[in-house]
Amino acid sequence: MRSGSTAGQRVWRCLGIGCVLLFGSCAWIPKGDPPAQYLDPPEMTETLAEVTSRLQNWPDDHWWEQFGNPELNGLIETALKDNPGLKHASARLRQATSLVKVEGARLLPFLEADASLTYERISQHGVFAALNPEVAGIKIMYGIINPLSFRYEFDFWGKNRAMLEGALGHAAAEEAETAEVRLRLTTGIARAYFRGQALQQQLTIVKTILGIRRDLKNLAETRFRLGLDNDQPFKIAVADYEAAFKRQAAIKDQLDVQRHLLARLAGKGPDEAAHLFAKPMANIPKQIPAPDHLSIGLLVHRPDLAAALYRAHAASRLVRVATTQFYPTIDLTGFVGFNALTLAKGTDKLANFLFSGQSFTYGLAPGLRMPWFEGGRLRGELGAQRAEYDAAVELYNDTLLDAMREVADSLSAWHTTNEIMASHKRLVASLGEDWRLAKVRLVNGLDDDREVLRHRYPVLEQEYALRALESDQLVAAVDLIESLGGGYHNPDIEKRPKHNPS
Repeated sequence: MRSGSTAGQRVWRCLGIGCVLLFGSCAWIPKGDPPAQYLDPPEMTETLAEVTSRLQNWPDDHWWEQFGNPELNGLIETALKDNPGLKHASARLRQATSLVKVEGARLLPFLEADASLTYERISQHGVFAALNPEVAGIKIMYGIINPLSFRYEFDFWGKNRAMLEGALGHAAAEEAETAEVRLRLTTGIARAYFRGQALQQQLTIVKTILGIRRDLKNLAETRFRLGLDNDQPFKIAVADYEAAFKRQAAIKDQLDVQRHLLARLAGKGPDEAAHLFAKPMANIPKQIPAPDHLSIGLLVHRPDLAAALYRAHAASRLVRVATTQFYPTIDLTGFVGFNALTLAKGTDKLANFLFSGQSFTYGLAPGLRMPWFEGGRLRGELGAQRAEYDAAVELYNDTLLDAMREVADSLSAWHTTNEIMASHKRLVASLGEDWRLAKVRLVNGLDDDREVLRHRYPVLEQEYALRALESDQLVAAVDLIESLGGGYHNPDIEKRPKHNPS
């Protein structure tokens, strides 16, 4: 009885010591500074006060179709299939999705089979021979076959679960960043196309201006030769003609730049864009949706904000992983199979021995590893992960403020271009009336051709400026659509993030 009680006391004493060792190691975890906090979306009441059309819907996923230009639609559809940057983003997304499977496998037991065949000569001067002199110098064959071998790590502290959640966060961030690349690609194509189309129309106007300058130069030359004028008007006309010619060359160069840019964005060579801008000017939308609760809804509709939030969430899970490194690791390994050993000269009998019932073997081995001292490595890793989490949260806050600024800027630009366009159209109409009166005076013999040409020139100049303003208005529409997310919608994301790495 006494010896039994003593043995029981020893068992309980060992269990107590084990519990102290098991749970005492967590006392070494450093507290650290308070984690970074998410910024609440600022209000935009004053910014939205000037919006005349308060619609509930956000931009559509195929927003470019509202401009009614089949050439633009074809360019974007080609780019969505062939652009290398978008393909690269898609490949990164597939990589992140595959890594989710890798981290998820940690929650499951690892099952495998193994087999080995060992030929060995026992050393005559080794430890084994010293303890067993009769086997010194013999040669043996040792065979092992384990059809079932397994390993499993108990996730008591949630380390493996946190690693899986971190991988899921990275995969979600890559998905949002792929949507961001798509948005930047489509809006970049739309801007380049609208600018190129305006340049194409401006080139037509400049060619007309060049013809007027040529006619005025010829008239001035004729009047100089007839002695009606001195050479000064002729020199001025020649200078104006050369300036118009240089202007035409500069516009052609800018037009080529836009064509080459569009071909690059579409994933094609420069020749593919040689005949662009053959379609009429795109329709200018009369209004762009500006939804209520814009500041809160941006998180659901802006892919860059969603990506930043997912990155921060993944970083919070890695903080959890770094924390669990301070706790013990408990795992279980086991095997079921056969093993047999025979002398080398009896190798032919090894197979019979190996597959006999008496060679059946199995084993089960629980394991415990506890980090007592690692030279500050664990504290360093935890501090680095906490800093990475803080950086990810502040990056999200910075992205949120940038998103709000982009919305405000694009709304302002959209309304300003509308007002400028209306004013400029009235100016063009007024100058057109002056040109019409000059033609009437020509018919009545009150003026000559020079006055008609001089009155037509400012009309063409303002039409030239009008093409640029139309391009600015279309680009402003694209900017506003981009700032509103360009059709991205992620209903699974939280509207107000509250992740905490503790």
